[in-house]
Amino acid sequence: MKAIVQDAYGSANVLALGDIEKPTVGDGDVLIRVHAAGLDPGVWHLLTGRPYLVRIMGYGLRKPKTRVPGMDLAGRVEAVGKDVARFRPGDEVFGSCNGAFAEYACAREDNLSSKPDTLTFEQAAAVPVSGLTALQGLRDAGQVKPGQKVLIIGAAGGVGTFAVQIAKALGAEVTGVCSTTKTELVRSIGADHAIDYTREDFTNGPVRYDVMLDTAGNRPLSRLRRALTPQGILVIIGGEGGGRWLGGVDRQLWALLLSPFVSQTFRPMLARIRTEDLQFLKELVEAGKVTPVIDRTYPLSEVPEAIRHWEAGHARGKIVITVEHRSET
Repeated sequence: MKAIVQDAYGSANVLALGDIEKPTVGDGDVLIRVHAAGLDPGVWHLLTGRPYLVRIMGYGLRKPKTRVPGMDLAGRVEAVGKDVARFRPGDEVFGSCNGAFAEYACAREDNLSSKPDTLTFEQAAAVPVSGLTALQGLRDAGQVKPGQKVLIIGAAGGVGTFAVQIAKALGAEVTGVCSTTKTELVRSIGADHAIDYTREDFTNGPVRYDVMLDTAGNRPLSRLRRALTPQGILVIIGGEGGGRWLGGVDRQLWALLLSPFVSQTFRPMLARIRTEDLQFLKELVEAGKVTPVIDRTYPLSEVPEAIRHWEAGHARGKIVITVEHRSET
């Protein structure tokens, strides 16, 4: 089968389209004929091996253990292991796995859900990691309640576009922070207010927020605290800067250390793939409360160019990889 392969850490230049063996299906696995795959920051971290903490965490010290990148996917079930009960060949599914940038990929049964009927494969592939991050960040870590004021930093990004819509679905008054050219997008997906960070510093404004979801990760905690209510919750997702070893993790560690000594709550967060949460997102989508925002799509052969576009920082919403099968052409 065709797949994007990576045999070393580095830039997008280390990626190549090649022919490899189709994955072997384990007892609890689902083999998926991939129609589309999502691109998210995790792909970049595993591509570059940075921060170096990623390598120490078990992804490979000198080179990546997983040769095929990509995590989000949507497609049709090709085969199932003997212990799989919820899916059968032909079912349309979406979810997360290792090795999504390929014609076929294997996923654990509990990392998948049936695809929303209202979405194309491309739209469905945009949902899993970013949608789950936004959902768990707001509902679980942020404990958002109806009527609360919620601020989404990075509101036009992959996680941010889901967060704006999910916060509205949870009944919040939502403010999105983004750049000048993206304010209209943020309003169009449901934000009550959009702040252009190039013209306005929300940390010095008069409004205080009950919950703040920070997907940008480059503002000091001392500044963010000024925009929180005395009992407010700051949820930190990812991070920028911090050097090659820790990246933004040092900022998250500082937040954990500081939180017990102040009235506000700081919660670093890493999303978990859970079937019940994928199902929850599916229900939000089918109810018309959440619609994936796709910046652009690239064919499988152009994954390196897709990553370069993501690195440039201009994407609005998600970048999606489309997979055409040779038998279909």
